[in-house]
Amino acid sequence: MLNAQKIRKDFPILSREVNGKPLVYLDNAATSQTPQQVIEVIVDYYSSYNANIHRGVHFLSQEATDKYEQARQKIQRHFNASKAKEIIFTSGTTHGINLVANGFSSLLQKGDEILVSAMEHHSNIVPWQMLAERTGAILKVIPMNEQGELMMNEYRNLLSSNTKLVFCNHVSNALGTINPIATIIDEAHKVGAAVLIDGAQAAPHIKADVQALNVDFYTVSAHKMCGPTGVGVLYGKEEWLNKLPPYQGGGEMIAEVTFEKTTYADLPHKFEAGTPNICGGIAFGAALDYLNSIGFSEMEAYEHELLDYATNKLLEIEGLKIYGTAQEKTSVISFNIEGVHPYDIGTILDKLGIAVRTGHHCAQPIMDFYKIPGTVRASFSFYNTKEEVDILVEGVKRAKNMLL
Repeated sequence: MLNAQKIRKDFPILSREVNGKPLVYLDNAATSQTPQQVIEVIVDYYSSYNANIHRGVHFLSQEATDKYEQARQKIQRHFNASKAKEIIFTSGTTHGINLVANGFSSLLQKGDEILVSAMEHHSNIVPWQMLAERTGAILKVIPMNEQGELMMNEYRNLLSSNTKLVFCNHVSNALGTINPIATIIDEAHKVGAAVLIDGAQAAPHIKADVQALNVDFYTVSAHKMCGPTGVGVLYGKEEWLNKLPPYQGGGEMIAEVTFEKTTYADLPHKFEAGTPNICGGIAFGAALDYLNSIGFSEMEAYEHELLDYATNKLLEIEGLKIYGTAQEKTSVISFNIEGVHPYDIGTILDKLGIAVRTGHHCAQPIMDFYKIPGTVRASFSFYNTKEEVDILVEGVKRAKNMLL
């Protein structure tokens, strides 16, 4: 059984105070906290072997290169990619999505159709709108129901021989819904469409097997997985990555350059122009080591227990409504209190040392669907506790009493 109290000792930030109160950090869907084990890897990099990679013959460059490529292999194993070169380092999920969208600019024609779900983060909406504008492709939306679940029959009806791309998040950042991506991928492949899954919100909770899913692209960010900000990965099937043109030009992504012609490097370097976030990549590998040492099945069971506990406690508050009641969801609760703006609740909770997220969560279409300005979102991780849930519930009750 997971021991949250013991695990909390690995996270220095969890022992601090905010506004004179012990910090209760419930904004994990925005970014997770970083354990000391990963912090030490970051310090060690800059203290011991900070050097540019791939290009140098000197000792430090070789050492940094080895550790960076070892991290790529760790990520490959974690997501069960068939080859390390199918793992492209990026600055995060948004970068990975834009890389694919840019590449498909040369592959789509006017009248081609691209599907996106109704519960996407803005980073998985805007790039496809831009792609449609550039190519003349038609963007269609997979609708959702009141529970915050995709309407799969409607999805099947939208698919046709004109469908070239399907985009969907594995888990909704605003609602916590776990989408049936295996079915979404299978159905898309039946009509010959490629699929990109935004795994940013799923990756901290679910260990995706990209080969078992048969997904074409899967993208994540390290900072939601106990790693540093500014680094992530895009997994892509080798055949698709070879079809896409480079996203950026520069050093490292070339095989040969003359003023007459440039030839591009092989995967993965074709998509990794310039000096990468070397330390970030190495630290991402360390973060995966840390998470796997705890165990994803243990984390998932514990977080589900927290979710059930928090859901039941919050629903005891009169006038409180939870948005996103899907059968399958991760440890995210989005809620409002009737007659109270979510920002006001979040501000009072902050004064009590409780960190939650308020607003539309970069998912305005979801808020428009429910006809609300936003929600209060409490998102839990494996280092949170039931005691912290109790503090949240009391804080929400206090906010309600002050505001109504």
